[in-house]
Amino acid sequence: MTAVARRRVQFATMKKVLELLVCLIHPVAVILMWINLAGRSDLTGLEKVVWAVFGLIPLVPFLYVLVGGDLW
Repeated sequence: MTAVARRRVQFATMKKVLELLVCLIHPVAVILMWINLAGRSDLTGLEKVVWAVFGLIPLVPFLYVLVGGDLW
């Protein structure tokens, strides 16, 4: 295997590891956001619900899919 081919394989492997990491971190971030929303007194109940629902939408993965997986 040439050095260029080996570098491509390493890049593809690292890219897949980062994608899996994002999949694991997003649910943790959503839970932390909900905890933060529950304790905020500057937002109304409706605003909290809107933010809670909006937080469920994983914008970065959707963007990743829309650009064909070429974010980097």
